Amino acid sequence: QVQLVESGGGLVQAGGSLRLSCAASGPTFSSYSIGWFRQAPGKERELVARIGSSGGVTYYADSVKGRFTITRDNAKNTVYLQMNSLKPEDTAVYSCAAGLNRFRNDYWGQGTQVTVSS
Repeated sequence: QVQLVESGGGLVQAGGSLRLSCAASGPTFSSYSIGWFRQAPGKERELVARIGSSGGVTYYADSVKGRFTITRDNAKNTVYLQMNSLKPEDTAVYSCAAGLNRFRNDYWGQGTQVTVSS
């Protein structure tokens, strides 16, 4: 069992930055691939970025490449999403999910709101 708690969301002006954190409980955190997802009002949830269990493999959606960076610190049971050059279209609820491989999302956090004003 893994419990995930997101933090770091908030209101920021376009062009600004935020760093989201996904803190996990449980002794097997380092075994899980972690993904950051977002869902804007009226839109489907989309995968923003994903990182492998050891941090060596990452994926980014085209819409965030070059602006967002996903990293993890297994010693702290935490995955981070550094978001730079934020745009109003990045506004959404951001959630993290853990899966035993990159195709699975077995556990979800509650989400954190990111709002980017123009």
